[in-house]
Amino acid sequence: MIVGKSIPAEGQAKCFGFVQQYDTKPKRRLFELLKSQGMQNNQQVVFLSDGGETVRNLQFYLHPYAEYILEWFPPTMRITVMKQMVAGWRIRSKRTRVRIERTLEHLKWALWHGNVYKTLQKLEELGEELEMLEPSPNLPKLTQALQDFSHYIEANHAFIPNYGDRYRYGEKIATGFVESTVNQVISKRFVKRQQMRWTKKGAHLLLQVRTKVLNKELRSTFEHWYTKMSPTQEELPLAA
Repeated sequence: MIVGKSIPAEGQAKCFGFVQQYDTKPKRRLFELLKSQGMQNNQQVVFLSDGGETVRNLQFYLHPYAEYILEWFPPTMRITVMKQMVAGWRIRSKRTRVRIERTLEHLKWALWHGNVYKTLQKLEELGEELEMLEPSPNLPKLTQALQDFSHYIEANHAFIPNYGDRYRYGEKIATGFVESTVNQVISKRFVKRQQMRWTKKGAHLLLQVRTKVLNKELRSTFEHWYTKMSPTQEELPLAA
C-alpha cells in the first residue's frame, strides 16, 4: 500500500491511498487528486519521501520538475539503530567503542548539513575500523547495516538537502504529518490486533472509502453516482 497526504499552501489537505499492485492507474489517480487541489504545471511542488524507488518513480511522473527531498527520519533512524548495536556490543577496548560512537555522531552531523561527500567518507572510515576488530557475533550485523546505509545514501544522494538550513527557515524536513495520516488511513482497519486478512482488491477498495471519509468527499461521491440522492451538507459519520 502507498499512503500519503498532499498539503497545498492554501486550501484543504487531502489524504490518498491505494494498493499499487491492484490499482491499474495509480499514477493517474494521484495526479487527479493533486489537480483537484489546483496544481499547475509550472507550480513549485516539494515531495518528501523515505527514498523508496517505487514512491520516487511515482513522484517523477506526477511532476518531473518538482523538488524531491529524502526526509530526515529514515536515515537518522538507521544511524540510531547502528548506535544501539554498538552500545550493546561487548568490545574489549572502551576507547574503540567511544571512537566508533563518535564517528557515528560525526556521520549524523555531516548528513544534517547535507554534506553527502563527508557522510560517505565517514561511512568508509567506519567500515575500515570494523575490519580491524576481532570477530564477534554482532560484528556481521553492524557491518551489513553499515553497507546497507552506504548504498542507501548513494542511491539518494541527489535528494539530500541541507536539513539544518531547511529547519531554520521553517521548511519541512520530515513527514511526521504522513505518519499520522498512515495511522488515520490504515491503522483503523489494518492493525494486526484486528486478526483480519485482506485481499489486494478488498484493501484497495477500503482505502478509497477511508480516504473519501477523511477528505469529506464521501457524500459528494455518492451524489455523483446517484443523482436522485438528496443534497445535504451533512457528512456521513467516520465509521469507514
